[in-house]
Amino acid sequence: MNKEAVYTESEENRIRLLLVDDEEGYVNVLAHRLEKRHFHVTKAYSGGDAIKAVRSHDFDVAILDLKMEDMDGIEVLKIFKQMGLDMKIIMLTGHGSQEAAQEGLKIGAFDYLTKPCELHELIEKIHQACQDQAKDK
Repeated sequence: MNKEAVYTESEENRIRLLLVDDEEGYVNVLAHRLEKRHFHVTKAYSGGDAIKAVRSHDFDVAILDLKMEDMDGIEVLKIFKQMGLDMKIIMLTGHGSQEAAQEGLKIGAFDYLTKPCELHELIEKIHQACQDQAKDK
């Protein structure tokens, strides 16, 4: 088996993430760190960008910040749920935003993490979401 075939196979098996946050620097750094760990990451810098992305691509997991300028994460989560998307949503929330995170769980988010979170915690949560998604199918 040649190296190209192995690369293509692993490329197809990579977890497809949608990373949504209006802090561009944070998104770019986090996306780079996740891509180095073999995730396929699509970046969205606003709720509107995230909605456009899910209309044209399938994702396994969305990582969604709750506090954004154009529309908050709860609003985006509601739209995702109305669209009937087959992806798990992990919310990122700042300190003191636990009530919003709880609301998100009631609406249908998979789970949430408090920002800043450790990369290994986020990766573990992504894998848990994918395992949960596999059970749903």
